[in-house]
Amino acid sequence: MSETVPRPTLEAVAARAGVSRATVSRVVNGGDGVREPLVERVRRAVEELGYVPNQAARSLVTRRHDAIAVVVAEPETRVFADPFFALQLRGISKELTAHDNQLVLLLTEGRDDHARVGRYLAGGHVDGALVFSLHLDDPLPGLIQRAGIPTVFGGRPGWRDGTGDDVVYVDSDNRGGARDAVRHLVGLGRSRVAHITGALDQTSAVDRLEGFRDVMGDVDARLVVEGDFTPAGGERAMRALLDRCPDIDAVFAANDLTASGALRVLREHGRRVPDDVAVIGFDDMLPIAEQTDPPLTTIRQDIEEMGRLMARLLLKGPGDATSGVVLPTTLVRRASA
Repeated sequence: MSETVPRPTLEAVAARAGVSRATVSRVVNGGDGVREPLVERVRRAVEELGYVPNQAARSLVTRRHDAIAVVVAEPETRVFADPFFALQLRGISKELTAHDNQLVLLLTEGRDDHARVGRYLAGGHVDGALVFSLHLDDPLPGLIQRAGIPTVFGGRPGWRDGTGDDVVYVDSDNRGGARDAVRHLVGLGRSRVAHITGALDQTSAVDRLEGFRDVMGDVDARLVVEGDFTPAGGERAMRALLDRCPDIDAVFAANDLTASGALRVLREHGRRVPDDVAVIGFDDMLPIAEQTDPPLTTIRQDIEEMGRLMARLLLKGPGDATSGVVLPTTLVRRASA
């Protein structure tokens, strides 16, 4: 059996470079005050010996962990079934990796998980938090505020406990995108335009509903049915709409998954899309929008860029004055409308 080779120590690097242990520590931990020739000697010794800093010891010196918590206020089954979360996490991961930070994923299945997440964040394990998919009655904003760590939120703040006044957040123009979607349907000559909302305890769904109302005005209440951003929710809502208002000729769905469910029900009922009923979604998630039957006209938001920007704002630190950043949306026309 081969013997375990001991890990090179800080002292070994100092001896190889011919400098003090304190000099090596400053170079390894990014400190100032070391002349460039000494820095090069230390770096060369680190490379030659294969020295890897002890992260726990380094954290004691720098008070940094090079780790960021990503908190998704949804259960595991939802997160791994919805491509939205994969895209946002990919954007976050790319940005954190580029800055040599680790991503720590925390999901909330229920109220007990909120307390667990709050304790973890307050425990000094990470340098900051990126939080998204919050619901209006979610206790997480208060728990995070009490934890006292830098935080960037995904989505316009809408919680009711007073912590949403000056938070840093990244969102898309949900209301403006919804207006563009409904104007497009009206421009096609559609007059009985329905809306399947997302879960109305989330600000994105509320903003998209408001955008729908901006164009349609005081619309017949039967033309609005609440969904939950899932295909099954889109199916349920579409059946309800056809029962209530069989003469509808267009549907604006709160996201692409909802629209995919609505399209299945319309097909089951023999409604031709877009001839009988035009359908528009929201997100432009290509695995969904390009594979529906017919391909889905939708509002594009850059989900991956939202994730990257959230991480970028957090890594900039508290000196940055940015509060809310709202990214533009665009209409992507395909065959469904």
